[in-house]
Amino acid sequence: MKQWEISVIPGDGIGKEVMPEAIKVLDVLADIHGGLNFTYKEYPWSCEYYLEHGVMMPKDELKQLEQSDAVFLGAVGNPKLVADHVSLWGLLVNIRREFEQVINVRPAKQMKGIVSPLANPREFDFTVVRENSEGEYSEIGGRIHSGEDEMAIQNAVFTRKGITRAMDYAFELAKTRKGHVTSATKSNGIVHSMPFWDEVFQDVSRKYDNIETQSIHIDALSAFFVSKPHTFDVIVASNLFGDILTDIGASIMGSIGIAPAANINLNGKFPSMFEPVHGSAPDIVGKGIANPIGQIWTGKMMLDHFGEQELGTLLLDTIEEVLQDGIKTPDIGGTASTIEVTEHIINKLKARS
Repeated sequence: MKQWEISVIPGDGIGKEVMPEAIKVLDVLADIHGGLNFTYKEYPWSCEYYLEHGVMMPKDELKQLEQSDAVFLGAVGNPKLVADHVSLWGLLVNIRREFEQVINVRPAKQMKGIVSPLANPREFDFTVVRENSEGEYSEIGGRIHSGEDEMAIQNAVFTRKGITRAMDYAFELAKTRKGHVTSATKSNGIVHSMPFWDEVFQDVSRKYDNIETQSIHIDALSAFFVSKPHTFDVIVASNLFGDILTDIGASIMGSIGIAPAANINLNGKFPSMFEPVHGSAPDIVGKGIANPIGQIWTGKMMLDHFGEQELGTLLLDTIEEVLQDGIKTPDIGGTASTIEVTEHIINKLKARS
């Protein structure tokens, strides 16, 4: 029997509501498989934990996470309690950096059963591969002076190694999909890092003769995500550009509540981490209406990472069947609760087994 050990961090807000639902679904899938088992160790790290202990997570606890096969994260953040830059860098970004999760992957597709806000979405299905370790989100910089002379300096860092591994990942992914890679750039305005990005893209492209390529400036590309998303397959982008593009991708799907993400460690030294895009959504905490699909779809990405693609495909197909049956939370036009959506997914999975 395959045994996967999962470190579970529900985190803040609706993370604590959707995480138990996703775990229920994973356990049902394990039962369906017959030769698969998940064990979980839950950690209480959150903004409430910060108020009590002064840190989002203890430094030595990374050693415990390191022993697991994957980290399953719910949400991070409660700005009423802790500033966002403190909570995110103290937990989410800390894990990404310490565990060398250098690639962020976020798919977006027109989901059956959900009406996209686009007038003519034309069954778009693309994946954004985001460089996840450097770029615009480097820690280099600082603030000096005060008053009207006060100054903030933030340095973006782009290395050939970091760019290349993100682009290699994108091209390898495109080989399993429609065979097309788009590079997000802004070399007409950002005169050092983006021309460098373009040069590396050209170099990497030469290794993949059968993959079609194009480079599009980020402002135009953002517009094209709205006007013609069906024309894209795999998009590779820097840390900031990828972050922005994937929120657009979630929006055109119909709700950020359904969007999944994976933070991938490539060298095998540390576990990868899987998290929905939606955040902690403090405005709906406790109402029982949080959409569990983002967390559950994130579980599908974790299954794929473990080599269980057949189970992952079964799960996503089942989610779409439930959506087509009209079982939806209010963010996508329904009246179902968090628990009701999960129960329908579980019932369909059991019926199909």
